[in-house]
Amino acid sequence: MILLRPAAERGAADHGWLRARHSFSFADYHDPAEMGWGVLRVINEDRVAPATGFGRHGHRDMEIVTYILSGTLEHRDSLGHGGIIRRGEIQRMTAGSGILHSEVNPSADEETHLLQIWIEPARRGMPASYEQRPLPLDAMAGRWHLVASPDGAAGSATIGQDARLWATRQTAGSRLEYSLAGGRLAYVHVIAGQLELNGTKLAAGDGAKIADETELRFAADGDAELLLFDLPPIA
Repeated sequence: MILLRPAAERGAADHGWLRARHSFSFADYHDPAEMGWGVLRVINEDRVAPATGFGRHGHRDMEIVTYILSGTLEHRDSLGHGGIIRRGEIQRMTAGSGILHSEVNPSADEETHLLQIWIEPARRGMPASYEQRPLPLDAMAGRWHLVASPDGAAGSATIGQDARLWATRQTAGSRLEYSLAGGRLAYVHVIAGQLELNGTKLAAGDGAKIADETELRFAADGDAELLLFDLPPIA
């Protein structure tokens, strides 16, 4: 089963300094049919205006991955971490028992374009933590790159859930496959370009909820970038 989540049907918000699209219910956007997919709770595509951002605020019990598409983002948190992430880097924050942080576009003239992803943890109340990891864009061409995993395999960010986040970049005519273990769920989010997934056409911003499939076959119509979430079964 592959259920298309069209880009145009996502929630939308425009706060002037922030323009966002929500793949699942978030903030003022609520759709009881779109509350996430398994343990995947949030995919927000955010565009943050120069010299603006999210002031200091708190989170609990969520694994949060930030994937930069363009521009820069400055992070500071109550654990003492601070720094700037750019295209070619990702950050992971385990909110756990509680963390305060801010996220600001430090540029005076360039917009920041990013995806922020929330995954529900396997256990609540874990110690809060933070890490930043490189995202080897060239090495992602035509292959799967492990972005986040429960054990930090292959230099990926470590999350407290039996879930894996993969990224890839494809070129026109390229083919890529992924084997999904029986009973597991998957979700695909297309960052850029157009492709087919088991015959289903997807374009930038589209998502696909996947269940009861074991072989996923991707064929790109042109240059494309996408994320694949390999998720545990719904309890």
